[in-house]
Amino acid sequence: MTSIHDNSTMQTGHKAPAMASLQVEAGHHTSNTDAKYTGTVYDDHDMQRMGKVQELKRNLRPLAALSFASVLQATWEFILISNTQGLQNGGLAGMCWSYLWTFVGFGFIIASLSEMASMAPTSGGQYHWVSEFASPRYQKFLSYITGWMSVLAWQAGSASGSFLTGTIIQGLISVRDPDYHPEQWQGTLFVFAMIVVIYFFNVYAADMMPLFNNLLMILHILSWTVIVIVLWAMAPHQSAKAVFTQWTNEGGWSSMALSALIGQISAIYASLSMFTLSFGIALILAGSDATAHMSEEVKDAGRYVPIAIAWGYFSNGVMAIVIVISFLFAIPSVDDALSDNTGFPFIYVFKNATSVAGVNGLTAIILLPVIFSNILFNASTSRQTFAFARDKGLPFARWIAKVDPKRKIPVNAIALSCIISCLLSLINIGSLTAFNAIISLNVAALMYTYIISISCIIYRKIWHPDTLPPRRWDLGRWGLTVNIVGLLYCVFALFWALWPSSTPVTVDNFNWSVVIFGGVLAISLVMYAVKGRGEYHGPVVIIRRD
Repeated sequence: MTSIHDNSTMQTGHKAPAMASLQVEAGHHTSNTDAKYTGTVYDDHDMQRMGKVQELKRNLRPLAALSFASVLQATWEFILISNTQGLQNGGLAGMCWSYLWTFVGFGFIIASLSEMASMAPTSGGQYHWVSEFASPRYQKFLSYITGWMSVLAWQAGSASGSFLTGTIIQGLISVRDPDYHPEQWQGTLFVFAMIVVIYFFNVYAADMMPLFNNLLMILHILSWTVIVIVLWAMAPHQSAKAVFTQWTNEGGWSSMALSALIGQISAIYASLSMFTLSFGIALILAGSDATAHMSEEVKDAGRYVPIAIAWGYFSNGVMAIVIVISFLFAIPSVDDALSDNTGFPFIYVFKNATSVAGVNGLTAIILLPVIFSNILFNASTSRQTFAFARDKGLPFARWIAKVDPKRKIPVNAIALSCIISCLLSLINIGSLTAFNAIISLNVAALMYTYIISISCIIYRKIWHPDTLPPRRWDLGRWGLTVNIVGLLYCVFALFWALWPSSTPVTVDNFNWSVVIFGGVLAISLVMYAVKGRGEYHGPVVIIRRD
């Protein structure tokens, strides 16, 4: 797609640091003295330049960082379990081709995010990049709003991930017991169980997470192999003509082209129907910048974080292409798949390929990586929240940004993320539609943060290229072109992600993303006027340019 260069030295005009530990501006110093968890000389230099204290353990080595990115994104797992809207709007061919062009389009976004992560490897991610790369006149305002949108988007996504695993378990119960009638309060209890697991692993098993990441990477690949073999060898098969040319418009839209464009939402985020209602969680999008928020825990982050982001995305994407095509060949009837009593077309496919025990086994090997994806998603969410609080962007910032002195992790931010997930899941008991509306924020808000951050790097490259920080993962002479294409695709994807799944539009099938997005944006503006304008300055005020 582009010529990507991994530079082993700093760019012209910037000398590599000569010491393993450099004093941070304003008297700050590296606080983590355990050699096992300290970073490289480049990490020290990056933290010094950004004016940050090294408080977290750098225990993610290159392989563990790549495993983290791959397992968290879990692209093939999510595209398999969350494709209802793609089948409804576009059918077999629509699902196939929309995933392919989404994969290519998001590739430009991934490349842009990777380059920015190399320039500024910090847990803050987008709001930090906006602060550093935006025009000085607007950096404070844009960075604050971007930080709020990013925090709330990740919190909503974290809640939806736990809800997804709970509803899949309910679907499996329906397979074993056709008389079972899922209740919403039962789904909420499953969410609570998932959150307990998430908190335990992210707090008490934090030191073991790099090892878990690598083991889960193996499971991620082995599970993919098993599913592909079953779909190829045991499932009934459609013809190639049906898979690649048979388009379906089940949403009632005025044209097939419009239906297909709306159906691509399944490739952008997982949109599933459960008991006639639907909700969305980010798929490709959600994991795009996750590793960037773990930058302060990755050794040699300026080099290996962008590598993990890029290679995690493209390796997952290729595996997902194989899964999508295999899955589409194995669907005997799109109508039957959409109307299956479990609410999941993939379970319908498994039932046609194997026994009840086989369905349970195949779903289990998908569910396990998804559960750990939720664990890693919460880890990334808590680091992003911790970073924004550290820069005084949130209420109760000192408490949220506190790092446990023994574990060297932001335990308070992890606990806060789990509490928010529990509170949001309680809404499901009263109204699944209301719960869906809140977590639909995830896609629109994250797209907004990508649009703003990529726009800022384009601005900096065009008008002030000499002020860009050094990067060891460089897009080369095609960088600006890649950024512009990525920005255009962000706008395109955001526009279609706000459409409802079918017509006529009702309260149940309305896409509440636009309403919730507008509400959160309004809250962000109010918080900026009341609090942010006086207390928040943005990371750029402590950035060193020399």
